[in-house]
Order: sequence, then structure tokens, then C-alpha cells
Amino acid sequence: MIKATETKLKGCFVIEPTIFKDDRGYFFESFNHREFCKAIGQEVNFVQDNQSYSKKGVLRGLHFQKGEHAQAKLVSVLDGRIQDVVVDLRKNSPTFGEHLSIELDNENKRQLFVPRGFAHGFLTLSESARVLYKCDNYYNKSAEGGIRYDDQKLKLEWQLNTSDLVLIEKDRKLPFWDKMDT
Repeated sequence: MIKATETKLKGCFVIEPTIFKDDRGYFFESFNHREFCKAIGQEVNFVQDNQSYSKKGVLRGLHFQKGEHAQAKLVSVLDGRIQDVVVDLRKNSPTFGEHLSIELDNENKRQLFVPRGFAHGFLTLSESARVLYKCDNYYNKSAEGGIRYDDQKLKLEWQLNTSDLVLIEKDRKLPFWDKMDT
């Protein structure tokens, strides 16, 4: 049994599993296709799992896949704590250009379902974090897209000081919102 709560961004859901705890530890279903699709009211077929390990301050993003290669994602934190950020890139959406920021961690087991048409990124807040995300479409290098983490138009508020962020050069060179190619 899971609880799915739609966020202010249509189609984007916070997923909360039922966790069974006792003196041995805990148990929960981290994914059940039937229950998941029922909870969000749509069919999603995940075909690829990605996993990352990041040290504190590492910011990955904001990334997306373009066109027919767009991906919906189900983001989970296996260990640690992150600030997860998504931006609505769907031009016909009433929340086009708006973003959502949420903390995910291994304690509360919450997940974030990100539909196709969103940019996604996260910042590691704990000493390290292991993140797992399911994708409903295969990665395609030629369909890569992204937006700068510090775009002034988006006004993203990262939970660490800019001087403490660790980014790869590729992410530092992503285009700003006005120059983005979706």
C-alpha cells in the first residue's frame, strides 16, 4: 500500500510507502507496479534503473531528455539525504517554468515521481548519498538537455551555499532558461 500526493506541479507526485517496523528493523515494498500505477492514476512502465553515489555538496543537474526520449522518473534515496528539484518544461502546462524542491532521505523512504517533460536535479545534503531512480525510457546521449542550476529566472534556492556546491564542468556550462533547447 502506498500513498501518492500530487504536488503543485500537475502529474508530479510524492510517494509514501507503508513501512512495517518492529524490533528487527523495517520492511516495505519500494516498488509495486500495480499499486504504483493505481496510486498515480496512470500506467507507467519503467525500463531502466540508474543509481548514483555522491559526496556532500555534489549537485547533479538540472538534466532532461528531449522529444521522444523524454523520461518519467521515480526517485528514491537508498542512503543519505538530498534536495531534489524538478522544473516543469511542458509548454502547454499551467505550471510551465515552475519548480518544486523537496527533501528525500533514507529515513522517511519518500519517493518523487517526475513525469515526462521535466528537468531534474539533486543536491547531496548529507555526508554522502546513494540515489536510485527508475526511468520509463532508455537514456539517449543525443537527446540530452539541461538548464543551469543558478538560473536567475528560475530562482532556485539550494540548501547549501553556492561556494560549497560541487559540479562537473558540463553542468556549469548548461544553458540558462532563455537559451534552453527542449
